[in-house]
Amino acid sequence: MLGTMPARAAADRTRTGLTLVVGEEDLLVERAVSGAVAAARGGPEISVDPEISADPARAAGPASHVDAPAGVAGAEYGPPVHDVAAGELALGDLAELTAPSLFGGECVVVVRGAQDASKEVAGELTGLAADLPSDVTLVITHVGGVKGKALLVALTKQDARVVECPKITRLADRVAFVRGEFRRFGRTVDESGVRALLDAVGTDLRAVAAACSQLAADTEGTVTEAVVVRYYRGRADTTGFAVADRAVEGKLADALELLRWALAVGVAPVLITSALAQSVRLIGRVASAPRGSSDAELASEIGAPPWKIDVARRQARGWTPDGIARALAVVAEADAAVKGESASPGYALEQAIRVIVACRAR
Repeated sequence: MLGTMPARAAADRTRTGLTLVVGEEDLLVERAVSGAVAAARGGPEISVDPEISADPARAAGPASHVDAPAGVAGAEYGPPVHDVAAGELALGDLAELTAPSLFGGECVVVVRGAQDASKEVAGELTGLAADLPSDVTLVITHVGGVKGKALLVALTKQDARVVECPKITRLADRVAFVRGEFRRFGRTVDESGVRALLDAVGTDLRAVAAACSQLAADTEGTVTEAVVVRYYRGRADTTGFAVADRAVEGKLADALELLRWALAVGVAPVLITSALAQSVRLIGRVASAPRGSSDAELASEIGAPPWKIDVARRQARGWTPDGIARALAVVAEADAAVKGESASPGYALEQAIRVIVACRAR
């Protein structure tokens, strides 16, 4: 689970004073911190669920004894916020930040990167967490891992709300994130739209979140591949897999257009031949599978996501075993050509795509 915590639970736990955010996924960490700060300051309840929460994207970097830092949700409400970097704290700084004001009142202290705290500051931080004043809300971030592990263990033993924000690396988690982003805007996205968006934007979660926000604001209805391509033309259209998809579907003009786009923006020819090979092989495996096999069964056997199996099944229509064998041979020849056997990799790829389309047409 990617560190999900419903908004009301965040508010309840913040009243006890201590929130520990653990993980390396910056966007999710920022959302978790912002949710805890907003709840402590009496602002609108903000979910820190990565699938439905807002994107506060802090403008300021860590380190600075500033009140209501830019980008921290809820900054216009309630007590002041002191946002500091653990690595820049000296012994006694925490005591100064949490000391009672002459005028009374609460305060919120955000300590970022606790793994970078010195031994003395780590001890002070542990002591503060264990005996937190009732008028202080303490939010601590830690990347996890070996560095500063003793401090992390000590903090988790306290009565803290722990929000885990591990790095998102699995495709399934990225797909879930994209769906969640659209869901929080009251929108839906189909499998082709998710795939096209991830192909276009890449794996950076902030970029993905920003793209989801833009598409949700600028379009209507279900977000499909066609919608994504319209907004990210020149990015979504220039992957090797986009070229391969059009080629195995028999769409010669589209495939050649995308090939020129890909080469123009610097996609390596070897990546295009690799995508062609993977697409043709996947069609071969899907086409030869026993009738009645489900997408999930084939996905488990082949090692590809179910949505890709579904796409390959549609693409397999019109292909014969002989056509697949010939296409694989052509891809092998093109691969050798782009690796040095041809003076013009672009021409070699164009000829390969023409033959692949012809193989399907047969």
